[in-house]
Amino acid sequence: MIILRTDASNKDFLKLIEALDAYLKVTDGEEHNFYNQFNGTDHLENILVVYENDLAIGCGAIKHFDEFTLEIKRMYVKPAYRGKGVASKILMELEQWGRELKYSTIILETGTRQVEAVALYHKNKYTTIPNYGPYTDVKNSICFKKIL
Repeated sequence: MIILRTDASNKDFLKLIEALDAYLKVTDGEEHNFYNQFNGTDHLENILVVYENDLAIGCGAIKHFDEFTLEIKRMYVKPAYRGKGVASKILMELEQWGRELKYSTIILETGTRQVEAVALYHKNKYTTIPNYGPYTDVKNSICFKKIL
């Protein structure tokens, strides 16, 4: 397994994002347009793509949130590769990259319907926090934080 640090121009990342968006369109249902407005890739500069046997199987990104905090965006692992620790490896690498960039905290938002994602963040010692930013009053959002 190879983890590549890249940017939003990476073609494999863009293909994975297409699959992620198709998945979220189904799970988010009528709320997809609301959530999707916060998922653009234009401002993402720190992106990971995970490869196994030259096949892109997962991705994740970190984005500046404030002076001390990064936000995780665009986490995705292809269904055939789930349950094998790929997402946890992506998280660990994003956290390490955040430390290298001198951030002390990492946050994220996911949907309550993304049960696998919620379990992943709990497993990796993320704690739930009050919903932040555009998710403040959104009942189907759940936000997490971890101190780096």
